[in-house]
Parts: sequence; structure tokens; C-alpha cells
Amino acid sequence: MRTLFPSESCKETHLNASIDPQSWLQVERGKLCKFSSQSPSSIESLIKVPEPPILPFFKPVDYVHILAKIHEELEFCPPQIRSNLYMLQFQVFKGLGEVKLMRRSLCSAWLKAHTVHEKLVYGAWLKYEKQGEELISDLLSSCGKCAKEFGFIDLASELPLEIISSPEEEMVIGTHISRNVSFRVGDQKILCNRQKIAGLSVPFRTMLNGCFAESLCEDIDLSENNISPLGMSVISDFSLTGTLNEVPPELLLEILVFANKFCCEQLKDACDRKLASIVTSMQDAVELLEYALEENCAVLAASCLQVFLHELPDSLNENRVVDILTNANRQQKSIMIGKASFTLYCLLSEVAMKLDPKSDMAAMFLEQLVNSAEASRQKLLASHQLGCVRLLRKEYDEAERLFKAAYNEGHIYSVVGLARIGLINGEKSRSYEKLSSIISSCTPLGWMYQERSLYCEGDKRWEDLEKATELDPTLTYPYMYRAASMMRKQNVESALSEINRVLGFKLALECLELRFCFYLALEKYQLAICDVQAILTLNPDYRMFEGRVAASQLRTLVREHVPNWTTADCWLQLYDRWSSVDDIGSLSVVYQMLESDAAKGVLYFRQSLLLLRKAHKSRKGGCSSGKGSSPEPRGPRLNCPEAAMRSLQLARQHASSEHERLVYEGWILYDTGHCDEGLRKAEESITLKRSFEAFFLKAYALADSSQDPSCSATVVSLLEDALKCRSDRLRKGQALNNLGSVYVDCNKLDLAADCYINALKIRHTRAHQGLARVHYLRNDKTSAYEEMTKLIEKAQNNASAYEKRSEYCERDLIKADLEMVTHLDPLRVYPYRYRAAAGNFVVKMKVLMDNHKEKEAIAELSRAIAFKADLHLLHLRAAFHEHVGDVMGALRDCRAALSVDPNHQEMLELHNRVNSQEP
Repeated sequence: MRTLFPSESCKETHLNASIDPQSWLQVERGKLCKFSSQSPSSIESLIKVPEPPILPFFKPVDYVHILAKIHEELEFCPPQIRSNLYMLQFQVFKGLGEVKLMRRSLCSAWLKAHTVHEKLVYGAWLKYEKQGEELISDLLSSCGKCAKEFGFIDLASELPLEIISSPEEEMVIGTHISRNVSFRVGDQKILCNRQKIAGLSVPFRTMLNGCFAESLCEDIDLSENNISPLGMSVISDFSLTGTLNEVPPELLLEILVFANKFCCEQLKDACDRKLASIVTSMQDAVELLEYALEENCAVLAASCLQVFLHELPDSLNENRVVDILTNANRQQKSIMIGKASFTLYCLLSEVAMKLDPKSDMAAMFLEQLVNSAEASRQKLLASHQLGCVRLLRKEYDEAERLFKAAYNEGHIYSVVGLARIGLINGEKSRSYEKLSSIISSCTPLGWMYQERSLYCEGDKRWEDLEKATELDPTLTYPYMYRAASMMRKQNVESALSEINRVLGFKLALECLELRFCFYLALEKYQLAICDVQAILTLNPDYRMFEGRVAASQLRTLVREHVPNWTTADCWLQLYDRWSSVDDIGSLSVVYQMLESDAAKGVLYFRQSLLLLRKAHKSRKGGCSSGKGSSPEPRGPRLNCPEAAMRSLQLARQHASSEHERLVYEGWILYDTGHCDEGLRKAEESITLKRSFEAFFLKAYALADSSQDPSCSATVVSLLEDALKCRSDRLRKGQALNNLGSVYVDCNKLDLAADCYINALKIRHTRAHQGLARVHYLRNDKTSAYEEMTKLIEKAQNNASAYEKRSEYCERDLIKADLEMVTHLDPLRVYPYRYRAAAGNFVVKMKVLMDNHKEKEAIAELSRAIAFKADLHLLHLRAAFHEHVGDVMGALRDCRAALSVDPNHQEMLELHNRVNSQEP
């Protein structure tokens, strides 16, 4: 997807009213009448690859060490710093791109918050992260279950009353002085109890009982103290009762100012809490926040801030509040948020950067973040982030200062910012030397070679990019650069192969955009529209050509040059692409079908099936499956949960009937971890109408949620009921495949084989994998291998097929298949969660261990761990460290793994065993 911080060298022009995209494309196409006759400059206009972005994240060179250190500190630290450690853990996972782990760390920070101010900020942050999930709360409510809400905190009860008692002063009270005193305000007098008023504060006690002339007066003029007669009357009542009854907000503010002037702490606190209780809207917060800071009202200030934070990001449109927050001094921040100012500005700066990283608001929030940083880790993060923003704003001197500060605090990744500024200043060779020095002084990572490649040419650049891919195959820039270079040399086949390589395991929008440009240059408009429609499925607002043109506009223009498909054509195309496991092609066809008058609910649901691959959970007892035999995920290969959820919600919105809507609601609940509630929705749907999708959902959810060993029989019955209902062959193939896997669980291999063969008859290609499993369980390893070979030949996305085939061949062939898996999908681990495996690397490790080559095994694991924070990889490396007697190495990996999954039982046992050996 488009990164938050584009390259500084990217063009900054944007599409506006003066640019006609149709004319623009026609001009470009005019240049490209024949690919072979194009000039290099015209090709460059379509296939330019921007420099890789500078990521505004905490990216430690050794994230395993940092995670382990955080885990160790969490074991022994005092309670007041736990939330800060979880916040740091959140930042590490953010740099790794681990969204689920980020959310969990944030939730842990909220649970372990030591102060109400921390609780306030983390709760608002979690609410911000859960934007768009309101429907899930509503659906849970319809099932009688309350969702976890991060609502408003009752700050008045949480923040204690802090009144500093003053020593009693000597009183001079004459016997002739009345017990009452009248305060004159204008032409009105308010009769008060002298001693009660004196008890409100030291100034009043001194005035009324001390050596001042007022101590002898029965009538005192307060007309010049900005208090009204009604306000003074309320103060008199408060002095007698100690409470404020129903008082209008305007009068409360008047009394508050008066209380502050005369140091009436209890009265001020009562006003503070009373005003805080009426802050319920953004308008209230905007109007009262300035008063709160001026009058030092902590409860009111925090209440205003809470409302503001709960309305993020919309509340950033309130200029008055933004001005206060961006210009707050140390004392004002202490009033408003106590000691949690760094956390507050972490949140505000993140929201502002997402809106516009070059804005004044983002820069000013980050300035506050830098000023609030105290610990070294806080300083390096704040300095690096502000450096990124300053660089975007072309404030190069300030950006350089900030990147240096972050680098000096130990953030090696900030050297990227320093190198880019060097390039801008014409010091390309110095930038190259900086990166070379980093590479030689620490364990090199892929991003280091990727960055250094920007400062050299020719073979050196190519070599650095190859090394970057070797160390971190997930970096997209090297693939894009190589592909674009090949395309400029008219090596079309190699260029497409290179870009397809990365798209085989990482559906990056910038890579899809580049391939779209290739097809546009080649005038292969059918393939071009396929990619742009896949882009629009993932991000309807995506802009191409460095943000100059909306992808939807380009799609409209290219659409004129491809033939129109009828509804029947579309279904045939979808059937062919689904059967060949062509996920991007399938997405494109569904996108096109949504333009027709076909039932949109069904189509959006199909879209969600393609977008979300949710691994099937381990099932207990008689329902458990061996690797490879569990029910097939609903969709093929893609893993785009946000886009999938958007499609599911659109399916619900466009459902043509009540029973159909209930099915989509069931999948929404299931996909967000509410399996029992999803099951209930399926049952409700079945009571209205027996349908394929309702039975399929119930079978799928029951297989996940039931602990009963006899659940297999129920799942079989449900899938059989589903197959009796009307549906198309695409879905029936999946049902047959899942039914076969349940029969395998029950050791009914003949029935399982029948299911898989029937699925293959309707071209459900993935059934080859289930049939291979049946052959293997019948001790026919050769047939199993051949069956997986058929799947490899048919499927466009076949990394999982190579991985599965490796189970059915000899050691030499295993190595070849697993090497192919690594080539096709370097992120891949075994597809089923309950199987404690770590993808292709694990099998390699077992081979190495058999040959007593522990060092090579650890090195191979380390190569994978460098770019993938995987529990099983860390677990296995910890075991190797223990095996060779490296207790500290084992303990480090155990702690890092427990940061990924704190409740993993085997990891906990290994950690306890290794921990007992620590010297």
C-alpha cells in the first residue's frame, strides 16, 4: 500500500481542476503506440520507481534483543512504569508491521496503566484504533453480549482531592464582634457566617480573624472582586454545607475564578468537579479547556481532554483546542494530563501524521513529543519521527539535527534520514560511506543494503539490491527497481517475472501499480484493468502516478479499450480464475461484476472470501486434524483483513433477505473472534431458511468452537445439508473439500476420497491437497506426491502446494521443494496454527540438527527471524541455544517469543527451564 512517508524525490504535483486525466492518458498513450519503438524517456514516464520511503517508526537493529529486554524489565519493574514498557513494545511491533501484536500491546498498556491520565489516553487510543468496528458492538449486543468498550472514565471519582492543610493562625476576635458578616456586592448584601467563611481559606481567615481592619467590620465590600451577589450567596451556602447544589455553568466559572483568587481550595475543587461532570460534548470541551488551564483545574482539564480524544480524528478540526495542545507549556500539560504527556503526544502525533504528515499540526505535536521525552528510548523515537516530518517539509537543517539526535541515542535506522539529506546536499559519496560504515559495524540488515544502493550505480547498485533481498525478501523496492530496469531494457518476460515474484506473497499496492504500468506500456489493457480493479478493491481511494491521478479515473479510461463481458462471461471468468487459484484475477472479475445488476450482497461476500484467509484453529478431541486435513479457509490465499471486513459489511448492507443478512453478520462476528455468536447467527438464519451459506457457516464455526469429541458427526451432517441446498460449484467445491477433511479426521478415508474426487470433478483445485493426504494415510506416498504435483501445475499461487508436497518426498527432494517455497513466499509458515512448525526453515533446521550442525541451524533461523517475528522460529532457535549451552541466547529468544505470545505453554516451560540455569 501507499506508505505514509513518500520519497523526498517524488513529484509533489497533484491532480486538480486544470488537469484532464483523459487528455493526459491520451498523450501518454500517443507516445506508446508500439513498445519496441518507445524512447527511454517515454517508458520512464510510466514505470518510474520512487525511492523507498523513510519509515517514521522505531526500528531497532536487533528487535529480538529489545523485545527480550522489555520482557525482562516487565518481570521486575515497579507497577508505575509497566504501561510505558508496553508502549515501547507497541512501537517495536509497529516497526515490524505486526498489527495484531500492536493492538495487544496497547491493550496491555491500558490494563496496566498506573494513573488515571494514562488510562484515559490508552483508552482513547484503543477507541481510535477500533474505528469502523461499531457494527461489531451492535451485533454482539443483538446476541446479548457486551463488547469491550473503552468509554469515558469518571474522572471526578478517580482523581483524588489534594488539599494542603494550613496551620491555624492566631485569631484576634473581640467579644463585641458579631458571628456574622455581610459582604456587599454592588447595592446588595449577603449575610454570611464569619467563621465558616474564614474556614474557606487562609486569606479569608486572615481577613476576618486576623490583624486586618476587616476583622473588626461587620460589612465588607467585595464589589471589586468580580463576584456577583448570586455567586456570593452560593459561596455562603457552600461554607455552611460543603456542597454545591444545582448551579449554572456560567456561575460555576465565576465562583471558580473567585475561589482561585482567594485560595479557597475546597470550593475550587468542588467547582472543578462540578464543571467536569457537565462536559459531555466537543463544544463543552472547547469552551472550558482554556478556563481549566488558566485556573489550574486538573479534573476539568482532563475531562475536556477526554472528550477531545474520544472524538479523534474529527476533533483535530477544532482549531482552538489544537492551538492549546500544540502550545501547552510544561505546567499546562501537568494540569491536563499529569505525567502522561509523552503518551498523549504519541497518540496526537500519530493521528496528525496519518491525516497529513507535512502539516503544521503534525510538526507541532511532534515538537511537544520531543519536549515531553525523558528516557533515551522516548527521545530517539520522538526525534526520528519529527526528523521525518521536517524532511518532508524540506526543512533540511532541522531534519538533519533531529536525525543526528535520534542516531546518537542509538537509533541506527535514522542514518537513512542523514543519508538522504546528504544526497540532497550533493554529498552522495558521504551518504554511501555512512551506510558502508553501518554495514561493517553491526549485523547487516536488508534495509541497509537497500539504502546504500541509492548512492551507487550500475553493478554495485544491483549487487546491493540483491543482497537486500537476500537479507530481507519482504522489501518491495529491490523487486520494483529490478523489474523497472529490465523493462527499460525491453526484457519484458524477466521484468514481469520479477514483479510477479513479490506479488506472489505480498499484495503491495505499489507493486500492483507498477505492473499496471507495465501492461499499459505493452498495451495489454485486459491485464492492466485486472490490476487496477484489484487495487480499487483493496483501496477505493488509491491514487496512482505519484498521487497525480485517481486509480478509478485510470480504470475508466482503460475500460474503453477492453471488451465488455456479459454476466455469463463474468461467471465463467470467475470460475476459471478461482479454479486456477488466481486470486488477483478473481478479485478483478468480482469488482467488474459489481457494476452489473447482479445481487451485490453475494458478490461482496465472494470478495471477502478472496480477501481473507483465516487459518483454521486447532480443534480438540475427535475434531482435531492433522496438518493439511483441516477444513479449507473460506477464501484462497490473500490476507487483507481490513478490506475483507469492509466487503463483509457491504455484503450485509446489500443483503437481499433477512436470512442472507444473518449469514453475513455471522461471518463478521466469527472473523472478529466471536465464534459462538457467529454460530448463533447461523442458527437464526437456518430457522428462517435452509441455505447453503447458513449451513456452511454453522459447520465452520462449530468445528472451531466445540470441545466435544463427537462434534465431527454434527459437522458432517451440516455440510451434507449444505450440499443439498442450492449453490454454485465454487462454493460446493469448498464444502466437499471441508467435508473430506472431516472424514480424514474420523479416519473414514474412502468417504474422504470420494469427497475430494467429486470436488475435483467440479474443478475445485485445492482438493488435490486433501486427496494427497488420503493417499499418504493409506501409505501410498508416491501417489500423494503425484497428487500435490498436479496442484502445483494448476495453481498460480502454489507456495503452499510445494510446502505440502515436501511431506511426501525424500530428503533430497524435500530440500528442493522447500527452497522453492522460500523463493515463492519467504514469509510462509505451515498453514495450520495448531501445528507447532515454522515453515520451510524448520525442516531445514531438523536436517542440520541431524548432522550436528547447530551453528548453521542457528544462522539459518536467524536469517528468517531478521525479517519475521515468528513465535515458532524463536522457539526453535531458543531450543538450539539451549542445546549448545548458550543460556543467555536461549533466555533472550524465550523472552522475545513470550512477547509475541505470552501464554504459549511450551514456550513458558522452556523459559522456566532456561531461566533456572541463568548464572
